[in-house]
Amino acid sequence: MLDVKFVVENADLVKAAMKTRSGEYDVDIVLELDRQRREILKEVETLKAERNRESAQVAALKKEKKDASEIIARMKTVGEKIKTLDDELGPVESGLRMAMLSIPNIPDKTVPIGKDDTENVEIRKFMEPTKFDFTPKAHWDIGDALNILDPATAAKITGARFTVYRGLGARLERAIYNFMLDTHTANGYTEIFPPFMVNRDSMTGTGQLPKFEEDAYAVKNTDYFLIPTAEVPVTNMYRGEVLDAETLPYYYCAYTACFRGEAGSAGRDTRGLIRQHQFNKVELVKFTMPDKSWDELESLTHEAELILQKIGLPYRVVCLSTGDLGFSSAKTYDIEVWLPSYNRYVEISSCSNFVDYQARRMNIKYRTRDGKTGFVHTLNGSGLAVGRTTAAILENFQNPDGTVRVPDVLVPYMGTDIIK
Repeated sequence: MLDVKFVVENADLVKAAMKTRSGEYDVDIVLELDRQRREILKEVETLKAERNRESAQVAALKKEKKDASEIIARMKTVGEKIKTLDDELGPVESGLRMAMLSIPNIPDKTVPIGKDDTENVEIRKFMEPTKFDFTPKAHWDIGDALNILDPATAAKITGARFTVYRGLGARLERAIYNFMLDTHTANGYTEIFPPFMVNRDSMTGTGQLPKFEEDAYAVKNTDYFLIPTAEVPVTNMYRGEVLDAETLPYYYCAYTACFRGEAGSAGRDTRGLIRQHQFNKVELVKFTMPDKSWDELESLTHEAELILQKIGLPYRVVCLSTGDLGFSSAKTYDIEVWLPSYNRYVEISSCSNFVDYQARRMNIKYRTRDGKTGFVHTLNGSGLAVGRTTAAILENFQNPDGTVRVPDVLVPYMGTDIIK
């Protein structure tokens, strides 16, 4: 969440920033509700000052044994006015908070201006796209031929956009996320295994609510939601807390299943593992001091890239344009893996710096040794999406005979060097 004072004092800047993003955002309602709030508070303050003065007069009159009934009657009227204004203030303040929660973060000045993903900027590449001397298959066809991916059975059990992993397919998925966790914990991350359900406050804190509620899976008759990413429970571990500045930064990694409605993706990526309602992911989350967060974004991105480098998968890193930037993010690098069946790079990780946007929503602060407080900066990124990594391995490591070579780093986890 942005700072209301900042929005009011820099309204033109905020409006200009919102115009570079996709969607429409009403900054004027924030300005109007803040004006109403200020007017009510000013009037209440004036009335309370009047009541205090008259209370002193009543005390003086009573001391002199004089009649104070007229002043007491006036004070009662003032008290009723104050109560009426307090009743008016509640809806205005709640409306202002809801309006602020619906305004996205301001893109950092280093983010390229653009209307959508076609104007993202490529930063670097690793390896060249895989070349074959035979006609390669899509991962869904490989999975079917090897009997390791079974969307038909998943459709019977649940519905579309789910997959049953069988045999070496299940083992490959498990090998991948164990390898990811081992790599990240060796690089200084503390592993977390959080709940897969969170409450409304947690979803609001990281920015999924209120704007993206239609894409979330709500648990009937509760205030719980299935998590769309481990970012939500892990970042909310410190909601409402003040952290010792000298103990920062904190680095966490977490494996979870993730659940997304994919409300806006009808007809897209209907085959395979790329867009599922349930998928596995390893998430990286950082809590940092404000002056360190931009360096931490660069290191976070490199740490996510390391997984693809060790496996040996071609990828590129792009900086998202303002029109493609996530709601809560100030700047995001997408890591895109080469997928032969798509003949293009496909997102496998988004690494973002939210600066103080999430921390302000969650009220996560730091305190320095001299007592200074402020909002921490939060960052997160996929390290990586597991299902998409599985898809990329099946496609990039396939052999002419239909088998799949297991990447060297995964052989110890798989117990075999070939999937057949």
